[in-house]
Amino acid sequence: AATPAPEPQGRPFPAQDPTDAPAPATDAPAPATDAPAPATDAPAPATDTPAPAPAPTEDLDPQARAAADIAAAKETRQSEDPAVLQQAMATLDCSAADPLAGNDDPAKPLVACSTDGTAVYLLGPSIIDGQQITDASSGYNTQQSRYEVSLTFDSEGSSTWAQFTAASIGQQAAFVLDSKVVSAPVIQGATPAGSATSITGNFTNTQATELANTLKYGSLPLSFAASEAETVSATLGLASLEAGLIAGVVGLVLVLLYSLVYYRMLGVLVALSLVMSGLAVYAVMVLLGRYINFTLDLAGIAGLIIGIGMTADSFVVFFERIKDEIREGRSFRSAVPRGWARARRTILSGNAVSFIAAAVLYVLAVGQVRGFAFTLGLTTILDVVVVFLVTWPLVHLASTSKFWSKPSVNGLGAIQQVARERQLAAASAKEA
Repeated sequence: AATPAPEPQGRPFPAQDPTDAPAPATDAPAPATDAPAPATDAPAPATDTPAPAPAPTEDLDPQARAAADIAAAKETRQSEDPAVLQQAMATLDCSAADPLAGNDDPAKPLVACSTDGTAVYLLGPSIIDGQQITDASSGYNTQQSRYEVSLTFDSEGSSTWAQFTAASIGQQAAFVLDSKVVSAPVIQGATPAGSATSITGNFTNTQATELANTLKYGSLPLSFAASEAETVSATLGLASLEAGLIAGVVGLVLVLLYSLVYYRMLGVLVALSLVMSGLAVYAVMVLLGRYINFTLDLAGIAGLIIGIGMTADSFVVFFERIKDEIREGRSFRSAVPRGWARARRTILSGNAVSFIAAAVLYVLAVGQVRGFAFTLGLTTILDVVVVFLVTWPLVHLASTSKFWSKPSVNGLGAIQQVARERQLAAASAKEA
């Protein structure tokens, strides 16, 4: 990331070929250079001062080699010796990667290529930093029938620019971004402090817009802080996945044990429902993996585990509604359909809330969080399907069976005893 800095005598923006680069109209263009005339084919004048020989970098590691390349480029292209600068202009390869991109010293001269690589410039030290540009916009000048770019600086930059343009009429100014000359217009007049600068030339609408955007947004002070990164090996990732699956199995077993202890043989129906739900989830995962390459990760397993808890909640709601009906004096057979009528609304409401939350999380989140939201939403849907198509029919069939209707089997003996006591108490109250 670069912090573009329009700099006098060398720091450009969206590149303009120097030969047909827009000449700044009346209001001088951009940061200027003391001697920035493009010189691509000009041979370096003879000199007795040889350019410093770059140190060999073949044996260095990549980081050290990059540092060595930057140092070598600065010795030639940012030298204080005019002869070395001239030689650097003659030998600079604009098609090669530039080690000085974002690494040049703005306080020193710079030999730089245009962004299109067709021209080489010798730029003086920077006079204005890119952060001093407050705005840049493009527009069509109807009076002169041409596109132009309008540029404004902050108070300090505007004052510096006014002094520079007044002393540099007829010279070129260069806007530089990442050691590349983006625009090098000719200063045609002094720009008063506080006034906008216009950059004109043979712009198309697209070129003017691109130059304005580069000047405006390229001057933002961007910086990137190192963030923590962690690489997980395939073995460790597999171990985490296996641990998540084991946790899911343990949770499923605990739910089944709780159901058997608390609901007796009705817990068997819970087990059958959970098995059906598990098979449905497994089948869907296999199909998704085959047709859309879906991969179950650790976050996805977490969503499945939560789904197990939600499915168990549906069973609890249903069975507790049955208990409420039995407390009111109804038999197990009559309590089941009435309890289901009351429970299904609660089950649908709870699952609807969970599904909406999963859907919103899936849309807004990224990465593994989306995997969690996906499996959570999937298990929510399957919970409704299993409860309506498996659990309710099984419990209804059990209520019509003499065996399942026995209190010692269905575990509802205590509730039926409470119902009888309430009936006796009500009868005694009436007699009294």
